[in-house]
Amino acid sequence: MEINVLIAEDDFRIAQIQEEFLSKVNGMQLVGKALNAKDTMSLLNINSVDLLLLDIYMPDRLGTDLLIEIRAKHPDVDIILITAAREKEYLNIALKFGVQHYLIKPVTLESFVETLENYKQNKRLLDSVSEVNQEVIDQFFSKGKEKEKEKEKGNKADLPAGIDYLTLNKVSKILSNEKRGLSADKVGEKMGASRTTARRYLEYLVSTNKAFVEQEYGIVGRPERNYHIKEG
Repeated sequence: MEINVLIAEDDFRIAQIQEEFLSKVNGMQLVGKALNAKDTMSLLNINSVDLLLLDIYMPDRLGTDLLIEIRAKHPDVDIILITAAREKEYLNIALKFGVQHYLIKPVTLESFVETLENYKQNKRLLDSVSEVNQEVIDQFFSKGKEKEKEKEKGNKADLPAGIDYLTLNKVSKILSNEKRGLSADKVGEKMGASRTTARRYLEYLVSTNKAFVEQEYGIVGRPERNYHIKEG
């Protein structure tokens, strides 16, 4: 099923770029381009539009002001704002009117395509069910977490034998909470593991430049390796 898209953008050059970006997304059909709010409403009235890509700064009316009329006359039209507007009030208005997404210009091809692919996937998901359950809802709202999961998966795959991803994170957090540094003994106590295990993880953090070591001398004069997390 094709998704009919209307572009509302007062700069014809940007509108042309968005049209080119749109051509990279399968299943999207451009039905028109509007250069102002008046033309936007006219095209909505004469076309079957599924998705409106709407700018806020239009020459005759703000796109956010237009949302009230669009929701009254075309409640089923989905809207993605693509704008240079950074004022928080516009985001608040967008959320209240159920805008699908908010992209701040300049928009890259990658972020444009990713946003529309996620929109398309969510729309397909809802169209495929007659009623929703928690699994469907979780899937619908989990799109933003997928990148983090992929990143975590990649991090796990990169770790050497003997280094567990979750334990490594735990050791990093222990060090982050102790700005004065900790010895392997102290880290082992806090993580519930032996000194040898703690030191293995600490030395790995040092080898990957995520931590550093300082030699500190105690009362008896013996040097002790204290580990510090690197900030940033």
